[in-house]
This record gives sequence, C-alpha cells and structure tokens, in this order.
Amino acid sequence: MKSKQIIQILLIAATFTLLYWSTLKDLIGDWFIDPNFSHGFLIPFVAGYMVWYRQNHLRQIPCKSSMSGIFIIIFGMMVYMAGNLGAELFLMRTSMIITLAGIIAFSFGTAMLKALIVPLIYLIMMIPIPAIIWNKIAFPLQLFAARISSETISMVGIPVFREGNILHLANTSLEVVDACSGIRSLTSLLALTGAFAFLSHVSQWKKWVLFLSAVPIAVATNVVRLTITGMLAAWVGPEAAHGFLHDMSGLIVFGTGLVLVYLLFILLTKIGKKARNTSDN
Repeated sequence: MKSKQIIQILLIAATFTLLYWSTLKDLIGDWFIDPNFSHGFLIPFVAGYMVWYRQNHLRQIPCKSSMSGIFIIIFGMMVYMAGNLGAELFLMRTSMIITLAGIIAFSFGTAMLKALIVPLIYLIMMIPIPAIIWNKIAFPLQLFAARISSETISMVGIPVFREGNILHLANTSLEVVDACSGIRSLTSLLALTGAFAFLSHVSQWKKWVLFLSAVPIAVATNVVRLTITGMLAAWVGPEAAHGFLHDMSGLIVFGTGLVLVYLLFILLTKIGKKARNTSDN
C-alpha cells in the first residue's frame, strides 16, 4: 500500500470519527444502560475477527479506488441528516455502516466491499432496535410465552389462570414482563449464531439454517424457562420466581440455546457427510 493511500485512509478515518463521535458515544452509553443490547460491545470485535478470518482471501483482491464509494458516502450522509432532523437515533447509527461501506468502496474498490459485506451487515446487530419496533415484537412474544407456559403448567396438574401476560397461581402471580419475553436472548443468540454461521465450514443454505435457528430456539428455551419458573413458584414458593434462581435460570437457558445451536451444526455436518458417502457408493 502506497504512503499516499495510507495518508488518504487516515484522513478519511479521522473525518469519520469526528463526524460520528457524538453518535458513537451515545451508542456505547446505550450498551451500558440497556441490558437488552449489552452484547453490542462484542459486535465490532466479532466483525473485526470476521475480516481477519478472511485475510488471505482479501489480500488477493486488487485494491482499486471506485467513485461509486462517493455516492454511497453521500447516501450515508443523507441518512444521517434525516435521522438528525427527525431525532431518530436508529437512522443516525445505521448511517455509520452505510458511510463505512462507502469509504471501503472508495478506498479499496467495490470488489473489496463485496467481500466485506457480511461483516458490515453484521454490525447492525450492535444498534438498538427502535422502541416502536421492539414493542411490536416483545409484546406478542410475552403473550405467546405466557399462553404456552400456562398450558404446560396446567398439564402437570398445577392450577393456573392466565390473564394476558400474567399467570395467576394459587400462591402467587407471575407477570411475563418485557425482560421475560425472550427477545433479549433472541437478539443475543442471533448475534452469536450469525458469527458462528459465517465462520463455520458448511454450505450457504446450512449457514442460513444455523442463523435462523436462533429464532425458534430462543423462543422455545424461554418458554421452558417460564414454565419451570411457574412450577417452582407453585411447588417451592413465590421466592423461587425472583432473585438468584430467576437470574441463574436466564443464564442456564441461554447456555442451553447455544448448545442446541451447536448440536444443530453437528447434525448439518453429518447430513453433508452422509450425502457424500451415499454418492460415492
């Protein structure tokens, strides 16, 4: 890489940092404050590892500046201004990724941008979802989890009455709040399975299966967690639904989700081997 090109990249990086400093600072603040998006701290590092993982392939791509990058940067600036005028943080933060894509295209060419498109898209995982969209997803998940849990609890002989997202037991009432909807584990599991699918040596359709499996796995494990919590509250006491046991159950269920994703990965790899063995015979 020529010294002139290095200076150009440093100037662009400095301009990018100066422009988005306030946006970056507020974004990191949200990671600290909002536990639903605390995984945002890891996303840039995971995206960086994705780039490093493909370094041998990236080195083979000729670096040729493309003017199309200027148009992408301009579009990113327009998105930023629209978000700034409308006080919409999601647009302002998303514009960072668009602008970064434009910088890559302008500095290294569209071929490089195409090779880095997955790590760039992955960065969206670090941006908190707008509240209006979050609530549209979280509340239906709350109702679904409450309904399935109440039905399962009834099947084991425990009297329960469901009122919306509240489960009324004989000795206590459990409210399936936003934190218990499963969306927190869903967003975190999507982030992890996205990275795992990208790094795994399987075919493209299997990568998509791995990534999308986070949705049913997160929902199912959360329902199991709520069901077990309701059973413990009925058999042990209301204190079992709060405090240490409640917090630990969240960690255990999330760990179970990761194990299930890995088991699915093993199953998918065996499917591929079985198909190859059959064709060889």
